Amino acid sequence: MWPDFLTTEPGRLVRVILIDDDPHIRCVIAGELVSDMRIDLVGQADCARSGKRLISSTEFDVMIVDLNLGDGSGFELIEHMKRVRNHAEAIVVSIMDDEQRAIRAFELGATGYLVKNSWFGSFAQAVLQVCNGGASITPNLARRLLQKFETPVSGVGLTARAPAPASAAPASAGHTLSERECEVLRLVALGHTSPEIAQQLSLSVQTVNTHIRNIYRKLQVKSRAQAVSMAAHQRII
Repeated sequence: MWPDFLTTEPGRLVRVILIDDDPHIRCVIAGELVSDMRIDLVGQADCARSGKRLISSTEFDVMIVDLNLGDGSGFELIEHMKRVRNHAEAIVVSIMDDEQRAIRAFELGATGYLVKNSWFGSFAQAVLQVCNGGASITPNLARRLLQKFETPVSGVGLTARAPAPASAAPASAGHTLSERECEVLRLVALGHTSPEIAQQLSLSVQTVNTHIRNIYRKLQVKSRAQAVSMAAHQRII
């Protein structure tokens, strides 16, 4: 029953808050969350103002938030969450599936983006996935985002990636990513967790996490989503 990230804390539930101004959607998501014995839905809000109060007053691990709230934006709440509860994860739920909004959410620190009319997975599993070091993105949107990361190669089109030139890394980072670090980052961009990456590359989980820490240091970022966004901007992957 318990995923790997909870093995050191048996019986500890994943605490979730839900912020959405659509009562029907909020009811659907809440119903899924409370039916999962691994999750504790500790609070709900129906607007940006009450959402901000909820973030500040409640201990939680994951926030599920809509981008369009009648009195504000989910972007504001992600920023606020990262200021007051930097350890927490954010999953966006939105009716809009454009890449720019998704990239903006990831730049602010979100690790999930689910499109309301296109997400047929489990919200509970999305919560557990981001807590376990992964990312949860609606597949159609993830495919389009990955296409943005592709580097055209003459005569091949968008089906292959060219190695990033030395100048592609941020000047402030001082170092380019190694070939192995680029492999790890590409798998991170696909939403794989550290154990999954370790299995695919025949590495230990500890080695994968070391590569990820080195990627953070070289790109000067603090999260997987920020690393993927920076690498795409710099055409590293």
